[in-house]
Amino acid sequence: MSISSFHPPERTLMGPGPSDVNPRILEALSRPTIGHLDPAFVGMMEEIKELLHYAFQTENQLTLPVSAPGSAGMETCFVNLVEPGDKVIVCQNGVFGGRMKENVERCGATPIMVEDDWGKVVDPNKLEEALKQNPDARTVAFVHAETSTGAQSDASTLVDLAHQHDCLTIVDAVTSLGGTPVKVDEWGIDAIYSGTQKCLSCIPGISPVSFSEAAVERIKARTHKVQSWFMDLNLVMGYWGGGATRAYHHTAPINPLYALHESLVILQEEGLENAWARHDRNHQALKSGFEAMGLTFFVNEEDRLPQLNAVTIPEGVDEAAVRKTLLSDYNLEIGAGLGPMAGKIWRIGLMGYASNEKNVLFCLGALDAVLSGMGVGINSGKAVNAARAYYE
Repeated sequence: MSISSFHPPERTLMGPGPSDVNPRILEALSRPTIGHLDPAFVGMMEEIKELLHYAFQTENQLTLPVSAPGSAGMETCFVNLVEPGDKVIVCQNGVFGGRMKENVERCGATPIMVEDDWGKVVDPNKLEEALKQNPDARTVAFVHAETSTGAQSDASTLVDLAHQHDCLTIVDAVTSLGGTPVKVDEWGIDAIYSGTQKCLSCIPGISPVSFSEAAVERIKARTHKVQSWFMDLNLVMGYWGGGATRAYHHTAPINPLYALHESLVILQEEGLENAWARHDRNHQALKSGFEAMGLTFFVNEEDRLPQLNAVTIPEGVDEAAVRKTLLSDYNLEIGAGLGPMAGKIWRIGLMGYASNEKNVLFCLGALDAVLSGMGVGINSGKAVNAARAYYE
């Protein structure tokens, strides 16, 4: 058997992630690999931390990229802040709240579930009631931007409620960071994690995290050893701590960190507020097109993520066939629904570098053509013009 080099097809990635990678970031990946303790690399590490402070809007000293995907960022937060016997209130309104529950259980703690329907935001009243009924709870965990549904909860209000009841907070911002406001210090978030492959326009495989002083104090006061050696922040900080002297912990992913550095430089150049406005503008154009076509959104307008659009599938449509045709004929990827949303919604991403006018018009035109070709009763020929009219 002879296997030759792998050359992937060129796709337009408009699913729930990964998103299109900025060419500047692909170039950064190709730069020469140096040692993970090289003084030049250590200097870049310091810049990454500074850039993450900007992205997260925080001054937290313990802010760094975990050398693994967003799921590892999630686990890093839980294994460091949750101890066996703890009680953790977990808010679930989609897939990723369920993964939080799984993390709590694997830490030997008890999850107290606050559940909302998929597509709805976390209900602050339900959280408040759970906090009153569980005065011994130590932590509240919730997803800011639920990738499985496209709903964005009110992080500021939820964190405030948790603090009123002496709980620390763990927040999932995998899909929101860089796309919609995430204000760690202003909102008082204690532990937050994200991913690089969504609105940061970077490759998958790195998870930015940040921890407040209160969270650091809890980590230092643990009575049980952190169950994960690799994610034990007491050890990781020997490598990611300040100063030029670093203690070897693991071989960092050198070139992916070049990519993260470049993505954060790009975010800094654009400006956070401009990035948030761009994501919203392109969402509004996409919305205009879908509504002109006759398609509807799954999430209430005031609760929608502009970067992750959950579109209701018309009745009788073979949604998998639509996605397959988009991929084969247009090299366009959109996402399917997960769990109870499978077969009910498409998840269409406008994240990071992929959030642009060209992609909006391309997606609307391609979906119009595919649905019309299948004989689906849509208002064919109207979507692209409606989006153009919004832009103009």
